[in-house]
Amino acid sequence: MTVDKKYDIHGKAISDYFNKTQKGPLKIHNYYGEAEEMPLIHYFKDPEDFSSIEQEALLESTREKILDVGAAAGTHALFLQSKGYDVTALDASSHCCEVMKKRGIKKVVCADFFYFQPSEKFDTILLLMNGIGFIEKLSNLERFLDRCNELLTEDGIIIFDSSDISYLYDETDLDPGKYFGEIDYRYEYNGEKGEWFKWLYLDLKTLKKTASKKGWKTDLIEEDEETAQYLVKLEKQ
Repeated sequence: MTVDKKYDIHGKAISDYFNKTQKGPLKIHNYYGEAEEMPLIHYFKDPEDFSSIEQEALLESTREKILDVGAAAGTHALFLQSKGYDVTALDASSHCCEVMKKRGIKKVVCADFFYFQPSEKFDTILLLMNGIGFIEKLSNLERFLDRCNELLTEDGIIIFDSSDISYLYDETDLDPGKYFGEIDYRYEYNGEKGEWFKWLYLDLKTLKKTASKKGWKTDLIEEDEETAQYLVKLEKQ
């Protein structure tokens, strides 16, 4: 299932920025504070502006066939393609997919990660800029890992970054019936607000426990203690 253009506020903002028709900032609302502006230039970074976590992730993505999930404007896919890798850029936003095609990415698929049917398996599944968040809830992590198992070659790997946001909470703020990393957001652009959606932030301990249960070994590649962000590689045990 793809995102209807009419409701794809995030993709529309990215498209307008690319086409130099941007109409104001892209904002993201949450339930715990003021709306924040999301600088659209972050989706079009030059390689020299990649964060250390992005750089490490791309260094690890050295296997031939790569699936870039939630590719957005295709910045990471474009870089890997320039290095000679066989990259498929996947996104559910038709706006984003149009942008990626215009930017010269050879393989662009506009589809839902859980339902698209590729003709071949991949050696690496890559999700950056906390792309793992699209699974929405901790309860969906096992389903995500099962889907990766279907899409990957026998020795395929998963590479992604996330953040442990437990530091945002006091113990009294934690809801015992809900995982603390499940956050509600909605986008606003050009006077239009989208529907609320969930985004998942995973703490490393919980990730390792669930991944091990499903037969995956988790290797920590890099960790930024200041931002609580980390990068991992998952391999089948």
